[in-house]
Formats: sequence, structure tokens, C-alpha cells
Amino acid sequence: MAGLYYEEFEVGQVFEHPLGRTITEMDNTLFCALTMNPQPLHLDATFAEKSEFGQRIVNSLFTLGLLIGMTVGDTTLGTTIGNLGMTEVRFPKPVFHGDTLRARTTILAKRESKSRPNQGIVEFEHVGINQRGEEVAYCKRTGLMKMKG
Repeated sequence: MAGLYYEEFEVGQVFEHPLGRTITEMDNTLFCALTMNPQPLHLDATFAEKSEFGQRIVNSLFTLGLLIGMTVGDTTLGTTIGNLGMTEVRFPKPVFHGDTLRARTTILAKRESKSRPNQGIVEFEHVGINQRGEEVAYCKRTGLMKMKG
């Protein structure tokens, strides 16, 4: 499905994104390597066993990237100009190897751009949910969107 144009978004609209993703050990390890993050809570099983989690946890920035990525096909694929910012990012529960995440998006606000004709600003609320129905990630994202005209 292609993304929606500014005019097609409605405040209060909710998207239950159908594509989920199970996170593997390799996902977490590769992301940490690519981002030069040597945190032993993500990479060292022996170290992590002694933590309050009892096991390695998935890098939160991977979780955030995955959360937003899962929303693109239904919302902004080919119709976004760019992200303007993210706020209220939080991770209320840890994510572990083998967890399967799903995403829900709610449109919080929208307005036409004052400085860019034929473009609009949409505020998205993204929630990441694991296979147990627990919220594991949250953020508000503001995107600059194309208009149909």
C-alpha cells in the first residue's frame, strides 16, 4: 500500500499495522555493531544475566527504528518529505531476543505548512506492542507530508 497524502489523514485516525517483526539476536548484534554501541547489556550474555533483566535486552534505538519502520507502508511510503522531529520517546518495558513487535499509529494533529506551499505537517503517535500485549515503545513524530495538489 502506498502512503497517504496530507489531505488523506484525519485527526483521530488509527492504523493497526498488519506487519509485525520478530527480533533476532543477529538484529540486535548487527545494529549495535553498525552504531558502534558496545553496551554489554545488549551484547554480553554473561554480563546481562547478572542484570535486573536476567538476559540481554534489545538496543532501544533499534526498537524505535523498527517501530517507525513498521508504520511506513500504511502511512508515509512515498508521500513524506521528511521527519521534522520526535518527542516523548519512551520504552516502558524491555524488548528481548525472540519478541515479536506490532505497531499502532494514531493521527494526533495536522496543519498546512505556513512556509512550504503544497505541503502539510502531520503529528503521528506510534506505539510498539509485544506479543504479550505490553507497550514496549512510544513516540510522537512530526512529518512533513506532500499534498495531492
